[in-house]
Formats: sequence, structure tokens, C-alpha cells
Amino acid sequence: MFAALAALSGLVWGVGDFAGGKAAQRAGAMPVAWLSKLLSLPLLAVYVALTSSTSPSPASLGWGALGGAAGIFGMILFYRALSAGAMTVVAPVTGVTSAAIPVGVGLASGDQTTGVRLVGVVCALLAIALVSLSRPHPGEVTVVTARLVMMAVGSGVSFAMFFVFLAQASDAGGSQAGLWPIAASQLSALTVAGLLLLLRRNQRWPRGAALRWTGVAGPLDMTANVLYLLASRHGELSVVAPLAALYPVTTVVLALLVDRERMRPVQVLGLGLAVVALILVNR
Repeated sequence: MFAALAALSGLVWGVGDFAGGKAAQRAGAMPVAWLSKLLSLPLLAVYVALTSSTSPSPASLGWGALGGAAGIFGMILFYRALSAGAMTVVAPVTGVTSAAIPVGVGLASGDQTTGVRLVGVVCALLAIALVSLSRPHPGEVTVVTARLVMMAVGSGVSFAMFFVFLAQASDAGGSQAGLWPIAASQLSALTVAGLLLLLRRNQRWPRGAALRWTGVAGPLDMTANVLYLLASRHGELSVVAPLAALYPVTTVVLALLVDRERMRPVQVLGLGLAVVALILVNR
């Protein structure tokens, strides 16, 4: 069940990322990120009210808040890196980094991920890299600089820390904490992004279609967070995080269906590896 929840979280994250990306094409990435978090709060309140839980431990709330801060920094860095071009470099570096670090942390902390399941984890890492590879637009000049690569790595590390911190929140609070770590995460992300917006006020806020895409992205992103938290309560970090990090698969499929983009053979191979990964980790 934990593998199914982790994979489902990746699927939902992918849809949310696609919606967020569409909004960021028309508005500033930072306002989109902040507003998406704000618009997700009513649904989060419903989720929290529907789940029975005792009072959460301070540790679980603290880890959740750290996860939210790390996640919002990762989102901002990721959008900034993509806006500079070279998506064929930025997306795979970010995706693989965000999945590989939790694998290392999980194995170092005693996860018993071996044999066929470990092969599935490796397939997931390769799938993330291959599916994320996109084709530059005609006439686009792609300049890969050290700063751009560092931004991609930085966003990947931030996303990885989100995975690790949410898993720690799950370990600290268990099922008794309910979804309160997610609430702490969302409020922390709102606070951090809000402070950054105060420092940089000349931002383009979403309107019209961008606002609608933002309204879709926020609740989906938060729902994926909930699914990941539930998966991490029952599964090992070294398996759960790579499955959750398969979100580029959904994003690529939606780009194919909605934007009529054509998939490259290497991306088709990545989708095949993603299916293999899901089969192997469930054995």
C-alpha cells in the first residue's frame, strides 16, 4: 500500500507541477508559488478535520515546518533555473538529485532495501532522468553555465530535504499526528514565500488563466504532500522518495496531451523504466 500511495503522490505532484508551470508562463514564479499555497488552505482544513488525530508532537510539527521551507525554496530555484533555459540539463539534474539523496539517507539510516526492490529504485532514478529530457525550442540558444547547474542542484537538494524532513515528521509523530505536519509545512512555506515577496515587490501576479492554473496547482500539490506523508509512515524512505519523485512522468504525459508536444524516444524509454520500477518495488 505504501508504494501505491508514493506512486500516487508522484502522479498528483506531476499534474500540480504542470498546472503550476502553465501559471508561471503567464505570471511570476514566486507569486504563483505563494498564492497556490494560500489557495490550498481550505482543502487542507477539510483534510485535517476529516482525519482523527491526537495533539501532534512538537517534533512532528517542527520537521513539517522545515520541510515546507525547504520545498518552497526548491520550487523558486527550480522555476528560476528553468526560466534561464537549458531545461534538458535543469530538469534531469533536479529530478535525480531530489530522488537520489533520500535514497542515500534512507540506506544510511538502516533501510533494508535490497535485491529486486533496490533494482526498482535504480530504475526509478534512471526513469526520472530520461523522462525529464526535453527538446530545445527551434532557434533557442542553450547556454549551460556553472551558476545554472548549481541552481538545478540546489533545487534538487531542497526537494530532497523536503522528502527527508516529511519522513522525519512521520517518524516523530506517527499516525497520532494526523495531517498536522502537512499544515505546519504549508504555513511555513507561506511564511517564507511571503517574506521573499516583501523583499521583491515588483512581481507579476497571476490573473485570468494564470490564476485558474494556480488554483489547480495549489490543492494538487498539497494533496500530493498528504499522500507522501501517509506513504512515508509505512514505507522506507529509500523506496518511497524515488517513487514520489516520478512526478516528471505525469508532467510529460500532460504536455503530450494538452500542449501537443512530441515525446522523444529517450522519454519513451524513461516511461518504460518507470513502469518497471513500480513493478519491482512492489515485489
